Amino acid sequence: MQAVYYEGNKTMTAGAAQEVKPGPGEVRIRVAFAGICGTDLHIYLGHMDQRVKLPQIMGHEMSGIVENVGEGVENVKPGDRVTVMPLHPCGECPACGAGHGHICHKLKFLGIETPGAFQTFWTVPAFTVLKLPGQLPLDLAAMIEPLAVACHDVRMGEVAPGEYAVVIGGGPIGALIALVARARGARVLVSEINPHRLELLEKLGFETVTPLETDVAQLVNERTGNAGADVVFEVTSSQSGAELMTKLPRTRGRIVVVGIFGKPPAVDLHRFFWRELRLLGARVYEREDFSRAIELAAEGTLPLQALITDVLPLDRVEEGFRLMTGGGNAMKILLRCDPQAEAEQPNLQP
Repeated sequence: MQAVYYEGNKTMTAGAAQEVKPGPGEVRIRVAFAGICGTDLHIYLGHMDQRVKLPQIMGHEMSGIVENVGEGVENVKPGDRVTVMPLHPCGECPACGAGHGHICHKLKFLGIETPGAFQTFWTVPAFTVLKLPGQLPLDLAAMIEPLAVACHDVRMGEVAPGEYAVVIGGGPIGALIALVARARGARVLVSEINPHRLELLEKLGFETVTPLETDVAQLVNERTGNAGADVVFEVTSSQSGAELMTKLPRTRGRIVVVGIFGKPPAVDLHRFFWRELRLLGARVYEREDFSRAIELAAEGTLPLQALITDVLPLDRVEEGFRLMTGGGNAMKILLRCDPQAEAEQPNLQP
């Protein structure tokens, strides 16, 4: 049984992992694939050292097969293909009491406050485990968690068919938001400055623009008859993104803040007053977003494979992190946690 550990100071080490047998209400999963995400990068870069306990096993975007279950577990059984919704709410705070456990005041995020998926076997609470349809390959299933983020963002933005949506930031989450919004019938423009990402987005059929060369607000007005966008998604966590997001919406348009800002940005509140704009925060996902993400992935209509830049064995995790921090040329790196996972052939029966 192997795991990779974050030791601090941009150092990852591979080594043996302690076996954790599932207790009551727990599930032990043989992890097939796990994705490196933006949160993992923040941990790797030392931005979250005050939150994690070293050495830390990271990872929360994953797919796998149930190895065994603890007493009382009925939602899954050994052999089931699964993914994990990595949220552990307290169940007692005002947010949980109101039915919003995904924004629990004391939320524990699996892979941050607890050991994560960058290991051969991962033991998690049974309530976090969701079954996968048989026709969904396990490498694509490792994209379910970030796809659920996009489903939540688009749902919060109330995107409707025929609407004009602008996504500011074409990284992994921005690209997935664009795909989900388009699947809802919206026309989508993606603003991005990275040439590699622009090229990929254009291959996926999106209209793109770089704010380094084009006045994005002027372009949006041209595309909408000077009305403005119906909904704007800010995914860059940058001051320039915060400035741009208020320039784009129509009267009573919506802005969904997806990016996590390290410090409060300057925002044009006069524009909110003048056009009666709506500002919405969107944090992680809810159960219905995970279910919708599984449905979308299983339908096979989203080009998820195109977003996977490379698949590396678990012991090459440091290479994966270098690729993800290497100037934005990698969209998504998956780690193969089970050496046999590459040969996995999906069962075509749901």
